[in-house]
Amino acid sequence: MSDCITVNASGLSCPQPVMETKKALAGLSLGRVEVLVDTATSRDNVARFAENKGWRVTKEERDGGFRVILER
Repeated sequence: MSDCITVNASGLSCPQPVMETKKALAGLSLGRVEVLVDTATSRDNVARFAENKGWRVTKEERDGGFRVILER
């Protein structure tokens, strides 16, 4: 397993960023996943989904969007 999985969901409209995040987390019990999104709504939806699944969430602003870091 690599140290970090990156999901680039920039440009995707809801619920696609959450669905891409769900695919990345499937079968992953530990690790780090970075999800790149370009809207606050996508940021919040991805964070809420991950928190409900038991992942620790950190949100960061980046040029043109946001990085949501999921760790467990």
